[in-house]
Amino acid sequence: MNRLKEKYKKEIIKKLKKELGKSNDFAVPNLKKIVINVGLGEVINNSQALETMSEDLKTITAQKPLVTKARKAISNFDIRPGLEIGLKVTLRRDRMWDFFDKLISIILPRIKDFRGVSRSAFDGFGNYSLGIKDHTVFPEIDPNKIEKIRSLQVNIVTTAENDKEGLKLLEVLGMPFSKEDEAKLFEKMKDSMKKEKKELAKMKAERMSEGKGIETRRTN
Repeated sequence: MNRLKEKYKKEIIKKLKKELGKSNDFAVPNLKKIVINVGLGEVINNSQALETMSEDLKTITAQKPLVTKARKAISNFDIRPGLEIGLKVTLRRDRMWDFFDKLISIILPRIKDFRGVSRSAFDGFGNYSLGIKDHTVFPEIDPNKIEKIRSLQVNIVTTAENDKEGLKLLEVLGMPFSKEDEAKLFEKMKDSMKKEKKELAKMKAERMSEGKGIETRRTN
């Protein structure tokens, strides 16, 4: 069993259950699947791009990619409906856990000038998207044997009910979120609290003013 999956079952479920106030283990958010997408608009001028990147993606994920096709025509780029223009791999169960473990412990730290991933890349439903600009950060890829550096889009799908739960899940699993983002969020929370205090003070002042007006009319 993957070390991270084992840790999730033995430690993280219990921790999240308490912190998120869940009634049972099955209600605790979990990883559902990881989808890796590669866009290859260059196939219009380079017919070999699909085959080469397919091999690289298979090496990275240990799973054969599916070829994706264009749904709509884009005349400016000579793209027609049905044109094979990308690759997709969907990882579940053990392969998903292996890839996520490798992502947070090996791949992300290898990125040049890495300072953490953004906390704002959630979709509103607890799922997270991460772009990797250089696929040679994966140790399985030899930079000397590739024709071109390409980018990947990694979509981490969870069972979380919202972004707050999704963020908490990825945090305890070890996703290296940016401290700068954390500071910005803290500042936003402080600003929000200040605004709320001002609004409350304003409402209180208005009520007191109204109360004084009523007392004045009664006296008269």
